[in-house]
Amino acid sequence: MTYTPPKLLSFEEFIAQYGDNTRYELIDGELRDMEPTGPHEAVAGNIAGRIYVEIFRANLNWLIPKTCLIKPLNASATALRPDVIVLDQEELNQEPLWQKEPVICNGSTIKLVAEVVSTNWQDDYARKVEEYAFLNIPEYWIVDFRGLGGMQFIGNPKKPTFTICQLVNGVYQQKQYRLGDPIFSPLLPNLQLRLDNLMPT
Repeated sequence: MTYTPPKLLSFEEFIAQYGDNTRYELIDGELRDMEPTGPHEAVAGNIAGRIYVEIFRANLNWLIPKTCLIKPLNASATALRPDVIVLDQEELNQEPLWQKEPVICNGSTIKLVAEVVSTNWQDDYARKVEEYAFLNIPEYWIVDFRGLGGMQFIGNPKKPTFTICQLVNGVYQQKQYRLGDPIFSPLLPNLQLRLDNLMPT
């Protein structure tokens, strides 16, 4: 039996075939199924809603698009699709693709990304930590409400974990929160949030 590797896609092929399908993202030419479930989408929606309330309360010129891809400029075959992304509206006119596609290329446009962990947790805890830090995104949230991540990331025994990665000198400093802990976001310091508030019913 011979092994046939999956066909690699370019960014342009991915946009043409899967750009409107929120199930998929592209990493180094490989199509990744994000495997969204109802609880996963509920948690992502809850996060977006709580951030929006804080954006309005603080009168920030930020927005949360319904769907959005990140195309790192140095990666020709990668299109990341965060569960929640917060954009600086003033920076959007510097985005080369934004007027035609909901695609962000410049890290300076992005204030925050949040990923809700699913079975492909390795991407959220490893690859995306590097990608988002390289883009200089100030804050990255990893919301592991089912405790799926590897023990090296969330400990043993594995428990629901909310990780805030804050960019310091180009590297993310990570702080973990468990159920019951008040979560502190350096980017949104007045946000009142606990992991308990995000857990699906």
